[in-house]
Amino acid sequence: MSHIAFIGIGNMGAPMARNLLKAGHTLAIHDRDVAAAARLAGVNVRVAEGIADAVAGADAVITMLPAGAQVEDAYLGGGGVIGAAAAGTLLVDCSTIDVATARRVAGLATARGLAMLDAPVSGGVAGAEAATLTFMVGGEADAFERGKPILAAMGKAVVHAGGSGNGQAAKICNNLVLGISMIGVCEAFVLAEQLGLEAEKLFEISSKSSGQCWALTSYCPVPGPVPTSPANRDYKPGFTAAMMLKDLRLAGEAAAQARSSSPLGAQAAQVYQLMENAGLGGMDFSGVIKLLRKGE
Repeated sequence: MSHIAFIGIGNMGAPMARNLLKAGHTLAIHDRDVAAAARLAGVNVRVAEGIADAVAGADAVITMLPAGAQVEDAYLGGGGVIGAAAAGTLLVDCSTIDVATARRVAGLATARGLAMLDAPVSGGVAGAEAATLTFMVGGEADAFERGKPILAAMGKAVVHAGGSGNGQAAKICNNLVLGISMIGVCEAFVLAEQLGLEAEKLFEISSKSSGQCWALTSYCPVPGPVPTSPANRDYKPGFTAAMMLKDLRLAGEAAAQARSSSPLGAQAAQVYQLMENAGLGGMDFSGVIKLLRKGE
């Protein structure tokens, strides 16, 4: 078992850290929210005073942070991970950030004799709690082999996507598909309501025909057909509309840099922006159906 520094004990980080403890690892944890870190304190968990303190003596460092700016600060800032970690330490960033930042941080880590993976996740808070996350991993093959057993303690699938930054590329492409398809599914259910077609009947038909997709069959945006979907909990996230908007913006930035066309992605981002403008950014992203029902 490994001694792991875990930076970022938020809604995703906390259950991920608990699953590492269940697997027998020991942890040194740090979060700017002192209370959040304190809630995880206990056997085999030490609450560190800062990042450098957490990293000291760690075999691996895992970060789960909100955005690229926080990742840069955690890794490159004073007392940050890259400056504090011993040569050979494995660094794993599970945040969802832009590809360019992921590759730049990895390059600086490699230059200091550190191994680094970008390993964003899919599965949301429920997946983090149940240890059923999917990890999309970028980095060198030998670093991936070192990190895979650690990531497997927190997820059901650990996929090597290629070199540094490719994990982030896979994540934003995946969520581009998800964000667009959820809006399409929601539009269909709203239209069905207006035409007098019961939601259960639309689900029964589309789930067995060409309309079948994950947003429909695993995350149905209306109550009933999929009991585990957030629609049955008044759209409590899950994965918030604000987070989906962030990922679609990352996809848009990447598309612009790569000179790739993404017209539906741009339109989807505008729809989730409307959710945020309406004060619904903290709702699960499948709650976009509420916005569409209002015709906004």
